[in-house]
Amino acid sequence: MKKILALVCALCLVFALCACGQTAAPAAEKTFTVGICQLVQHPALDAATQGFRDALSEKLGDRVVFVEQNASGDAPTCAVICNQFVGDEVDLIMANATPALLAAQSATNTIPVLGTSVTDYASALEIDNWNGKTGTNISGTSDRVPEEEQAKVLNELFPDAKTVGILFCSAEPNSRVQADAITPALEGMGYSVKEFVFADSNDVAAVTTTACDECDVLYIPTDNTAASNSELISNVALNAKTPIIAGEEGLCKGCGVATLSISYYDLGRVTGEMAAEILLNGKNPGDMEIQFAPFMKKFDADICAALGITVPEGYTAID
Repeated sequence: MKKILALVCALCLVFALCACGQTAAPAAEKTFTVGICQLVQHPALDAATQGFRDALSEKLGDRVVFVEQNASGDAPTCAVICNQFVGDEVDLIMANATPALLAAQSATNTIPVLGTSVTDYASALEIDNWNGKTGTNISGTSDRVPEEEQAKVLNELFPDAKTVGILFCSAEPNSRVQADAITPALEGMGYSVKEFVFADSNDVAAVTTTACDECDVLYIPTDNTAASNSELISNVALNAKTPIIAGEEGLCKGCGVATLSISYYDLGRVTGEMAAEILLNGKNPGDMEIQFAPFMKKFDADICAALGITVPEGYTAID
């Protein structure tokens, strides 16, 4: 009787294991849904999103489905998008730009979130005693380039300038961080520094005009509102013959003469590789350090020619 009972138990165990095998697909076979919230359409953010998709697709093939949404520059729309992703129970959210990251942070503390094109995670997420990791469900990549090095680029091209204007949007906290960081570097080189702040796209032209009237050269940090209005800024600055050093390549191509920039496509790829580690290998975002991309000196040949500026050696022309 005991032998029969043991045999029955063994058969039940086998059937249970078979049933589990039929209902639970191996992790390697699972299809993942990734929500992408991009703040606004412009070359830098577009390149980061493309790099992210390409890298993650190379790792997962057809086992990843992307749901991509663009907030058209509106932070509240980022919140709507991220809340929808949470409702749809996506496996990971990629937040492209700081307002998208903040929206994702507010929407979930369980779904993994990766930011990209975010300048400063510590200030954006209000984390004290920053050690390079968030300790939460969030990690990602930063587009920050050392402001001291940006100041050196400005000084290389315009050593005789007297007044530098820093032009940025008051609604973007990362722009404020960069402005505060580059100001002492520029003042240490002997420049007088003034700030010119616009609230949104409506007053970009007026504020830029004032800045050009009062300054010899302008510096614009990695500012999404400025990038979205780079053509307008360029028209004002070229008419005033005021050169601009830009915080990144996409912005420089729109209105600047030179920049110390990263490749946003490569930054996006790094973010995609981090996503693969989370989805395939179960990495905890809170334990993953914020990653950076290498940077290089670049110049816009057309704008330099229009302003009669000769760029020293060591700069690469923007395509």
